[in-house]
Amino acid sequence: MATTAETAPSDKAATGVVRVRVPERGLRQDLRAVKIVLHRELIRFWRDKLRMVSGLIQPVLWLLVMGTGLSNLMASGGGVAGTVDLKTFIFPGVCAMSVMFTAMFSAGSIVWDREFGFLREMLVAPVSRSAIVVGKCIGGALVATLQGAVIVLLAGLAGVPYDPLLLLEMLGLMFIGAFALTGFGVMMAARITSMQSFFGLMQMAMMPMMFLSGALYPLGGLPAWLTVLTRFNPLTYAVDPLRHAVFSHLDVSPQLMATFDPGVTWGGWVVPVWLEVVIVFGMGVGLMGVAILEFRRAD
Repeated sequence: MATTAETAPSDKAATGVVRVRVPERGLRQDLRAVKIVLHRELIRFWRDKLRMVSGLIQPVLWLLVMGTGLSNLMASGGGVAGTVDLKTFIFPGVCAMSVMFTAMFSAGSIVWDREFGFLREMLVAPVSRSAIVVGKCIGGALVATLQGAVIVLLAGLAGVPYDPLLLLEMLGLMFIGAFALTGFGVMMAARITSMQSFFGLMQMAMMPMMFLSGALYPLGGLPAWLTVLTRFNPLTYAVDPLRHAVFSHLDVSPQLMATFDPGVTWGGWVVPVWLEVVIVFGMGVGLMGVAILEFRRAD
């Protein structure tokens, strides 16, 4: 009996109800969630060295191999290239393509998290789902910009001057473009359940966007049907400000400037660079908003 009396309180404590306090949702918790998701994206990027290296191979091949080959072709053909190296011309496009591929792969990690159940754990957390999407878009854009910064460091190989203001301007433009592309990728990944389907869809979307953006050829003097397609391509408005930033720091003739940096026109009206930046940023915000709605309807 004595033993029973002594153990009774401990038995009662052991069978007692443990209260768990769940923090209330609010702006502070959402901001913390954004920070955690962003931090996770940076950690994953830093630890995946193979991804970092493989993401540099294709842009470097475009810049050094294709750019050199086209430069030699233009020189031997006596084209209009003049004092402009075609590596210099395609350098902004290569930066944009580097950002595009990295941003899309960052968005694809959502599908990976869904397959392994980690996404469900994030969705049931006591934070707004919009905070998760915002953190994912900003984190993916930051990772893509860091990847693109390595390409920017190769500017000297393309004949682009190492002007600090130019480099900062390019990094800022690349971040805005990466933000829009990550928003597009997150929106597409919100309903896709397998990595094979996601990358198949992304490949189908990225290749036309890349070839219709003017990244590899000037936008002036194109056939009417091709001109229309380039104007409806969102990546066009991300590549053109980068090219304008590069050529504004080069000493070239007005004829060469009109050939290699004609800008984007709507019915003969040249779209200002600031408006292109607003279009890209607005597109990113809109796509992120659609992704938030998709995640709120997700199970």
